[in-house]
Amino acid sequence: MSQSELYKQGMHTRKSVLGETHVANAEAAKTSFDEGFQQFITETAWGKVWSSEHLTKRERSMITIALLAGLGHEEELVLHFKATQQTGTSLEDIKEVLMHVAIYAGVPAANTAFRIAKKVFNL
Repeated sequence: MSQSELYKQGMHTRKSVLGETHVANAEAAKTSFDEGFQQFITETAWGKVWSSEHLTKRERSMITIALLAGLGHEEELVLHFKATQQTGTSLEDIKEVLMHVAIYAGVPAANTAFRIAKKVFNL
């Protein structure tokens, strides 16, 4: 797959997971400073990894939430909690993932993620 094909596939997948509005806003905020980075993540994260057919979007969503929570990336965690509406990841899935985070990445990381989830989902 050529880079332009990867970019097109990445944009399609990115929009299907994060939503048209988020992607349009991200594209509008892009500058010459981060243009190369945006192309890189669109082609690699979205065009290759998220577009692979080996795992479902639901499975990828759960893995991503676990990693973001474990690493303390709160802003990205909010984004991916919101994306669960498009990936089919349920609140029960999220709760189980965050319990897993508590065991393998620590209670403080899971506690923060639960707090963020409650806010995002109005729980």
